[in-house]
Amino acid sequence: MTAQSLLTEPPVRYASGEMILLVEDDEHDAFFMQRALRKARPDLSMRLASDGEQAPDYLNARGDFADRIANPPPSIIFLDLKLPYISGFQVLEHLRAARLPNPAPVFILTSSSEDRDRSRALELGAKGYFVKPPTPEMLLQVLGPSALHAHPP
Repeated sequence: MTAQSLLTEPPVRYASGEMILLVEDDEHDAFFMQRALRKARPDLSMRLASDGEQAPDYLNARGDFADRIANPPPSIIFLDLKLPYISGFQVLEHLRAARLPNPAPVFILTSSSEDRDRSRALELGAKGYFVKPPTPEMLLQVLGPSALHAHPP
């Protein structure tokens, strides 16, 4: 574990065909995160929610995300804390209140290295906390060892 990351549970192996929801408002950060995730696990599909309001809409299949075939439930969520309209903390509170039967694990990916933000996110149910930019090692912590075999050196 690095000083920039905190993972509260061991890595999980995700099955091929599962989906990542990236909740990120910064286009630059979203581009590089999507690129890093594709390199680590090209077998996983990805969807982007670009603000805090879109995250609950996606998770509840509302509005633009109502079609569950086009927008399947995520297997894992990477969530920025500093989002427009609804903060990442509010998204975590929404997830906690929704009490979904099989909630996707949420991993915070943020620019904040503040201990109070890390503590609050973990108290609200986040499974890990990573400070941007993510390193390949951070992503492997979350995506599991099968990511090592996705792209041979």
